[in-house]
Amino acid sequence: MRKFSIILLFMGLVGTVGAQSLQPVQYADGEQELNGLVTSNAGDDLPGVLILPAWKGIDDEARTAALNLEQEGYIAFVADIYGKGNIPSDNGEAAKIATHYKTDYEAYQKRIGLALEQLIKAGADPAKIAVIGYCFGGTGALETARGGFDVKGVVSIHGGLRKASDRENGPIKTKVLVENPAEDRSVTREDYDNLVKEMNEGGADWQIITYANCGHTFTNPASGEYNELMATRAWNHTLLFLGELLK
Repeated sequence: MRKFSIILLFMGLVGTVGAQSLQPVQYADGEQELNGLVTSNAGDDLPGVLILPAWKGIDDEARTAALNLEQEGYIAFVADIYGKGNIPSDNGEAAKIATHYKTDYEAYQKRIGLALEQLIKAGADPAKIAVIGYCFGGTGALETARGGFDVKGVVSIHGGLRKASDRENGPIKTKVLVENPAEDRSVTREDYDNLVKEMNEGGADWQIITYANCGHTFTNPASGEYNELMATRAWNHTLLFLGELLK
């Protein structure tokens, strides 16, 4: 009953977000139409946060994060990585398209770069920008760091940590926070250790926080793996990190 109440509260908040705060932004990658969302404080001279959504595209968790970030004094932009006509309808389709971008990481980085441009066009201070991502978007946050984008920091929230073994480790100039659920079966010990090695070899300012008793989607109230206590802690850690870098 408690979990059901939490989900209803979350859904009500999402409705408020959509009605009051998020505005559609159409942009493009060549001929591919992309449709992002920006908070209602666009145009103000404020720090900016790019949100990279999970593997099914823009979802309630990304929208709610945008509202919460607006309330914290940030312009938030929710990226559309897949584009119009490519939004997966089920987990099978989501796995296929997400795998495509994980494999073709340069295409993923390009879409991230286009979204960052939109965040700056929305008024975000180019010198005060960070990126957060959930799940597939958490992988994107790490790809932002690997791609050398000019952002202050990235937060990977239950993201995939794996990088292809034939990719060399390069310099990581942005600060990195990884929020890793302890029982995430999609992340192996080898993935974890390789990421630590990559961060160290890249000279990064990095940290990994591991959350006990948590499965993969522990921050999403609509998920059966939702852990309210740990999700709250993770969000507070995200805000602390962003405040250190951007305020």
